Amino acid sequence: MSTEGPPPPAAPRGRPGCLLVPARTKTAVALLYDEESENAYDVRLKLTKEVLTIQKQDVICVGGSHQDRNHRTVTLRRQAVGGLGLSIKGGSEHNVPVVISKIFKDQAADQTGMLFVGDAVLQVNGINVENATHEEVVHLLRNAGNEVTITVEYLREAPAFLKLPLGSPGPSSDHSSGASSPLFDSGLHLNGNSSNTAPSSPSSPIAKDPRYEKRWLDTLSVPLSMARISRYKAGAEKLRWNAFEVLALDGVSSGILRFYTAQDGADWLRAVSANIRELTLQNMKMANKCCSPSDQVVHMGWVNEKLQGADSSQTFRPKFLALKGPSFYVFSTPPVSTFDWVRAERTYHLCEVLFKVHKFWLAEDCWLQANLYLGLQDFDFEDQRPYCFSVMAGHGKSHVFNVELGSELAVWEKSFQRATFMEVQRTGSRTYMCSWQGEMLCFTVDFAMGFTCFESKTKNVLWRFKFSQLKGSSDDGKTRVKLLFQNLDTKQIETKGH
Repeated sequence: MSTEGPPPPAAPRGRPGCLLVPARTKTAVALLYDEESENAYDVRLKLTKEVLTIQKQDVICVGGSHQDRNHRTVTLRRQAVGGLGLSIKGGSEHNVPVVISKIFKDQAADQTGMLFVGDAVLQVNGINVENATHEEVVHLLRNAGNEVTITVEYLREAPAFLKLPLGSPGPSSDHSSGASSPLFDSGLHLNGNSSNTAPSSPSSPIAKDPRYEKRWLDTLSVPLSMARISRYKAGAEKLRWNAFEVLALDGVSSGILRFYTAQDGADWLRAVSANIRELTLQNMKMANKCCSPSDQVVHMGWVNEKLQGADSSQTFRPKFLALKGPSFYVFSTPPVSTFDWVRAERTYHLCEVLFKVHKFWLAEDCWLQANLYLGLQDFDFEDQRPYCFSVMAGHGKSHVFNVELGSELAVWEKSFQRATFMEVQRTGSRTYMCSWQGEMLCFTVDFAMGFTCFESKTKNVLWRFKFSQLKGSSDDGKTRVKLLFQNLDTKQIETKGH
């Protein structure tokens, strides 16, 4: 893996490296995984500040007379030492094409300059082998004489196991072995059966032959503005191991990107998340230019909402949340214009919602809990979502949300605290009708004065306490609230219930 741009600064001693801001530009080779076929193939990722680009390898003509755009026909002259100079994998018995898996340097196949690892073999001496077994193609190549003409096409989406190094073992789920396995190279150098094979001239291209190169080509661009990341299978609890998907606002998907190591996966997840977060901040600044000081966007972003009473196949659904001015918004799609704010699925007043982080205890170790909570490390959970918070509104309405990283959970908690504080400060004072000791009274919460309870008709103050005197509170989740205040004179705790 390589990273473009200047290297990040070294982490100060004692400070976790993942707290550093990831590079805005990044490149690496990863796997694009197809959940239906369970195949994965190499892609190259290019991350910039605004776009994630998916590149696939292809063989292109860079000079000479062009043949068919996709097919190349090459004549190989078998050499006494080294044979055809190539090895193959795959076959129809494994539901994969026969693919060139190794080209030996300076031998026949390499000297043509027209064959590449990853080329699917379509014909051998005019015989179509697209549906042939591995052994059938090996037999044809070994018995085709001293000159073998093959037609190939580069397989851009070749399953990754077809490109394993020579003799590499395959996944444990594949129990086949020997020459018939697509996971092992067959026909080492693919020598002929004849014992009197004469030395022949190299298989080198002539001047008019086309010249080819294998290159990474852009195939998909995923805009990161308002994009979301998912590490879970759609709507389910199952975590994709060491993989995630990036979905753009317009519905374009990166596909499931799988990484070779857990560290690479974590680094890319944080890097893409950081660039999305930076673009979200820019969108917030633009939106705030059109809003009054009392109606600014404090924070917004994608989450997953847990569906109430849902079946096991669809337990979470993506939602876009926003904290703006006095309100907390729940959207199905992000607001991209000032008119979109009235199209929220739900809108709650910040002074009337309760935010709560769901603690997820892994072990007794407190440092481990702190790491999880702050997002200093990201742990893999197979069947549960650890980074959750809930928002409880009036009349028992509640929502449970999940985010992808512990650091995102910490940002949402801090943002709710800030937005609620700002709204309470702006509101200044709010009065509620209540009952106390069988009498109908007024209960006022004032930003400067604290708590005051008075008679609704006479306005006579029954009791008053500052915020600093509140030592505890509880409620029944419905209508009753109990407040515990400390009397400044007696130092005794007084209970006030409504």
